[in-house]
Amino acid sequence: MLGQGARAVVGRFWAPVVARLARAGVTPDAVTVTGTLGAIAAAVLLIADGVLFWGAFTVTLFVLLDMLDGALARARGGGSAFGAVLDSTCDRAVDAAVFGALVWWFTGAGEDRLLALLALVGLVLGVLTSYIKARAEGVGIPCDVGLVERTERLILALAGTGLTGLGIPYAVDVGLWLLVAGGAITVGQRVVAVHRGARGQALPAPAP
Repeated sequence: MLGQGARAVVGRFWAPVVARLARAGVTPDAVTVTGTLGAIAAAVLLIADGVLFWGAFTVTLFVLLDMLDGALARARGGGSAFGAVLDSTCDRAVDAAVFGALVWWFTGAGEDRLLALLALVGLVLGVLTSYIKARAEGVGIPCDVGLVERTERLILALAGTGLTGLGIPYAVDVGLWLLVAGGAITVGQRVVAVHRGARGQALPAPAP
């Protein structure tokens, strides 16, 4: 998966920073919240206002912090259950901000309702992709398959947005079409994987 490979590369890049933050007592949760607030602010203030290149660039910088918090947690001896839930929640918030900003721009001054629809569908498919995995794992069924996961979704959306901001025609169109097609395939892959993994098994009995 591209997501796993990207995390390995970014992990090596951030290693010296992680060591300094760990020594300074910075918590992974603080990094998560900082990255989330920064990405949301960039999406709302820049992308939604049509400043597409700098908006995509700034969001990307803050999204990289999402890969830093996990490394920092490991450097401090391991993450917490709360940190894992916070990280996933913040991921969804950033996704909503990025795609919501695109919808806002393209239904307003951007004047392209088709691209607004593609951004909205991409957001919905991303939510479904994450939900299927979480729900499946909640009933004991592994669900790690998928052509387009969160990293790929953000690469397609942000790269297309940034290149459009540089004046390259149809870059965001291509990015969003690929995202929607890949997202639909991924949802299908995960539904099939859960169907095969379940094999008629009943739901686990609730705890007394």
